[in-house]
Amino acid sequence: MIANIVKPGHKTRGVLNYLYGPGRANEHTDPHLVASWDDFAPDPGRDPEATLAQLTTALDLRVKQAGDKAPKEHVWHCSVRAAPEDRPLSDEEWAAVARRLLNATGIAPDGDPDACRWVAVRHAEDHIHIVATKVRGDLRPPRNWNDFLRADKELVAIEKEYGLRQVPRGDRTAAKRPTRAEQEKARRTGNARTSREHLRTIVRTAVSAATTTAEFFRIIEGTGALVDVQCFPSGDVRGYKVALNDDTNAQGEPVWFSGSTLAPDLSYPKIAERLTATEAIPAVRSGAPAWRRFALAVDQTPDHLAHDEDEAGQAHISVLAEALDALPLVAPVGLRPQLVQAATVFERAARSRIRAQHQQTQATRCAVKAVLREPAPQDGAVLTIVLDALLLAVIAAQHWHRTRAHHQQAEAARQTITHLRSAYQAAATESLTTLRQRGARLTETVRRRQENTLRRALPELAEQILAEPGWPALASTLARAEAVGHKPTALLTEATARRATDTATSLSEVLTWRLHRLADLTDLTADTTSTAPAPRSAAYSPTNTGGSRGREHRRVPMTNGPATPPRATASWGPR
Repeated sequence: MIANIVKPGHKTRGVLNYLYGPGRANEHTDPHLVASWDDFAPDPGRDPEATLAQLTTALDLRVKQAGDKAPKEHVWHCSVRAAPEDRPLSDEEWAAVARRLLNATGIAPDGDPDACRWVAVRHAEDHIHIVATKVRGDLRPPRNWNDFLRADKELVAIEKEYGLRQVPRGDRTAAKRPTRAEQEKARRTGNARTSREHLRTIVRTAVSAATTTAEFFRIIEGTGALVDVQCFPSGDVRGYKVALNDDTNAQGEPVWFSGSTLAPDLSYPKIAERLTATEAIPAVRSGAPAWRRFALAVDQTPDHLAHDEDEAGQAHISVLAEALDALPLVAPVGLRPQLVQAATVFERAARSRIRAQHQQTQATRCAVKAVLREPAPQDGAVLTIVLDALLLAVIAAQHWHRTRAHHQQAEAARQTITHLRSAYQAAATESLTTLRQRGARLTETVRRRQENTLRRALPELAEQILAEPGWPALASTLARAEAVGHKPTALLTEATARRATDTATSLSEVLTWRLHRLADLTDLTADTTSTAPAPRSAAYSPTNTGGSRGREHRRVPMTNGPATPPRATASWGPR
């Protein structure tokens, strides 16, 4: 059950006209009162003798008595809606809900003879509207500060008592939803998204790509959007606002949105905090080092979420959101729709009431920005390895939010997992086929050696993995890792120790890509069928799995170097 308290108005009759009218799409049926301040208010819906004018006069009585002392915006309007799966409530139950909310918000406290006048109107099975005039019997305004939070707290108790769905509560960190006017404008102009939503995507992607605030503004301008930077008299930047070039008001002026109205973490101070904590992007001559560093950095996210302080954990989730925002820019065209959906949904999971310590995530953030400045990998295995790491990181983020009762963020992470799995499955098909074919070509001696390795390293999971269709791919990966000097048993032990496997749909596939990341086996063109291992000059060394507080594992030293802003692409430019 949710409550929506709209901005106060000054026309009582206008609100009643809507509540007793047919609705915008003729959705209102049988409008009638379920309760009122004294249970004797005229009901134009059920009483043929009553009129809207009479009900308006009764509600506005004290407003007129207060005269100039009455607030100009004196109409308090709250709608209360049950969840779609909830049982239908009777008029008496809705009346009780209305009285409890009015008491909780301070509009009409129980037993107060001077409480504000109010009515509760029902014109649909699943919700009611409560309308009150904000002048008490003593002609003073009610004490209804923080009325939304009070109402929401009361609804939690109502849901439990009435056996209704317990709606996950937010923490006031969600981005502002588009208004009805914005939605109608988008519909009229034939756009799938509102300007607010489109600008939010542009700004979030610019944050993921930029290394400085100046570059952040240049990237936004490069998409064709308008940017207005406000400065203090000293010349320091105070804030910014953005607009779409083709979105204008009735006067033909651009419709501007400040960063903080797009999302709480897109205000200039918070963006500057993230970019200030970013080290210079290193000069990388080829795409492989940047993409490997990116995969390793994302792969360490679950460890940080499991062991770091909450402030550092929140910072790693923020960087994970930046990684998801950046990936559609360099991914193959066929994968972009699912990746864009994943980034859009995870945006809600990127924020909580916990203040992020962005200094703890410099290496990960630099890795994200580095891949945007390097050519996209031609080998599909590289992207599959990255997607697998992202999938595991989002699963860890879901668990992190759930254990802290961040219900909306956990749900957003769950939805993100669905989109990422679709992208992963599409990207992994060709690479897994290659690995399975290679596994089928292994000699009997090599195949048995890898089976024995699996049973020694993972005795409880071995039979399950051997029965999966992905076992040949894992066997070929183990053989290749052994051939280039790694210890397969140590790799398997590390791969399962560092991540939970109970959420995997295919253990063999998960382990295949984890081993590729740990042993840097990104080149699938190298076919290894040798029965003898190569010299162990590049032997694998297990990393610390106990987590570190305030620093990252396997941090790559950074060097100063020039950074070229990534090219703006149509996937996130203006409509």
